[in-house]
Amino acid sequence: MISIQDFRYMPFERKCDLVTYDGHYLTFRELADCKVFLYATGSFFVEVYYSSRYQKVLLINAFESTRGLEPYLDKISLADLYSRPIM
Repeated sequence: MISIQDFRYMPFERKCDLVTYDGHYLTFRELADCKVFLYATGSFFVEVYYSSRYQKVLLINAFESTRGLEPYLDKISLADLYSRPIM
């Protein structure tokens, strides 16, 4: 498992590969002309800022704090939790 510090020092292309192959897609949000895709890794979260206009990834942001999840709260549904049996 890679640390957030190691991830931050990786080359851009390697970050893209790691998110693509090892990240778990959670949701997305729209911000101006970008779609911001949220991924989870084993120990931190990654946002991928994609521009439809330029058809490329503009920025990759990694964070550990749950405060970074606040922009996604309106996208998360807890309805599935009610239909699952409690273990």
